[in-house]
Amino acid sequence: MKGSKALLNMLADRGVEKIFGYPGGQVIPIFDEIIDSSIENVLVRHEQCAAHMADGFSRASGRTGVCLATSGPGATNLVTGVATAYADSVPMMVLTGQVASSVLGMGAFQEVDAFSLMMPVTKYNYRVLELPQLPKAMDQGWKLATVGRPGPVHIDLPVDSITSDIDEGLLTCNFSVLKPVSDLSNIPAATEIIRSARSPVILAGGGVIGSDTSEDVVRFAEMIGAPVITPMMGIGCIPYDHPLSLGSLGMHGKMSALDAIKSADVLIVLGARFSDRTYSKRTSISPGCKVIHVDIDCTEFDKRLPATLNIHADLRDAIGEMMRHLGPFVPKEEWAVKVAGFKAKCSGCNIDLPFDPIVPQKVMHEINKILDDNTIITTDVGQNQMWAMHHLKINRPRQFISSGSLGTMGFGLPSALGAKVACPEKKVMTITGDGGLLMVIQELATAVAEDLPIVICLLNNGWLGLVKQWQKLFWDKRYSSTRLYDSNPDFVKLAEAFGAKGIRVEKPGDVGDALKQAFASDKPCLLDIICNPEEDMLPMIPNNPAQQIVRGRCQY
Repeated sequence: MKGSKALLNMLADRGVEKIFGYPGGQVIPIFDEIIDSSIENVLVRHEQCAAHMADGFSRASGRTGVCLATSGPGATNLVTGVATAYADSVPMMVLTGQVASSVLGMGAFQEVDAFSLMMPVTKYNYRVLELPQLPKAMDQGWKLATVGRPGPVHIDLPVDSITSDIDEGLLTCNFSVLKPVSDLSNIPAATEIIRSARSPVILAGGGVIGSDTSEDVVRFAEMIGAPVITPMMGIGCIPYDHPLSLGSLGMHGKMSALDAIKSADVLIVLGARFSDRTYSKRTSISPGCKVIHVDIDCTEFDKRLPATLNIHADLRDAIGEMMRHLGPFVPKEEWAVKVAGFKAKCSGCNIDLPFDPIVPQKVMHEINKILDDNTIITTDVGQNQMWAMHHLKINRPRQFISSGSLGTMGFGLPSALGAKVACPEKKVMTITGDGGLLMVIQELATAVAEDLPIVICLLNNGWLGLVKQWQKLFWDKRYSSTRLYDSNPDFVKLAEAFGAKGIRVEKPGDVGDALKQAFASDKPCLLDIICNPEEDMLPMIPNNPAQQIVRGRCQY
């Protein structure tokens, strides 16, 4: 059996039905075998988007996405997408073609050291120099992608390794991967701290989503009467409308989340890493607040916030043990009243704003009207991402997908396509800006060719909006290289040129009907919503306490 066929068989044995790839010289043998394989390739139009699609596939479904590119520029184009997944702890298998092992290091055509390039942005990296090494690389890599803290793994495939023959008897490999052992020794001390707390708060991060422990977190929060705040990666771990859900913490987060963390005497951190956009001097805890940090990755402990107790454990194990040790527990009524007050103030913010030109808050209001549990939202990066994070009523895990740590512009459209491939029965929308969309607009061809009827909600303000906002607030309105409006294309005509549907929306009263039309379409639909370029994403909570909080229309 040829190595290329063996590779596809091993993927199929692991439940892979579709991969995201772009062909090239060194991977032609694999694409040739795909013709007769049960696995289908989603033909992307740029390799970076292959990685983003595999990423969106993984985040939406919890299954490991697979992307494939050829050597040289194919591999280098993947790197940004792989780094995006690595930064957000998303499992992915990355396959790259490579020049023949006999000419490695000799500057052959399209040779680049993909092994070294991928090293800083993957959990596991393997170059198959001889075909018998492939089963071990596949089995070990596949398991390591999901064990412990998830992340992408990379296998580099010199062309001679996939054109050689291998005995089918050598394909079976059962590599033993040691799972991290939960150290629960600090649980009794942690529960004593929680038992004595007057105002406990839970900060639930992306680790909750990745470990599928959202229901555990909600039960734990209800048991101890702790409100739940999240960084962006934790959105969806508790329903938006739950009485204990106080929204996202951070630079563009909810004031209710800020009030909660400032009032906490115990902060229980579950699967979060304290990025500078979430935790800063402005959003820091009060003096005397005790911190319990639970994470599967001990390297995240004490980075930005020294903890009173660190618990290196699987979240499900740790939460279960804490609940067992706490036993019967009566939440503090006084704290419950304060939490309800925080939420009520924030819920009173009106975003049904009929202003002309359209403001993004109005778009989020109309999306909320039709947003149900059968809908997946992905975002790009910039103001569009912050509007969505702040205002959308997300009620379940894996419903909100965004590039959190790396902040990769162009993530929205391809991640939505990956989510639609993973969950064809669900409605999928990406919320994007004109800057981010133009980085990946070619993937409309993929959407049409693969019959993926997603909705692209373009908040078109003619600027690189978030950079412009910083220039406006902190750089004396010196707008350097952020203007797009005089060179943007006609997005409706562009969508139609790709074979998609395009709808221009210029009046606030038309937003709701346009959204309904888009979701009713049987092909990809781009909504070009012309937005007020002067509307800033507020509130903005600067990291520097010397700078005032800019509240804007959203008073809370």
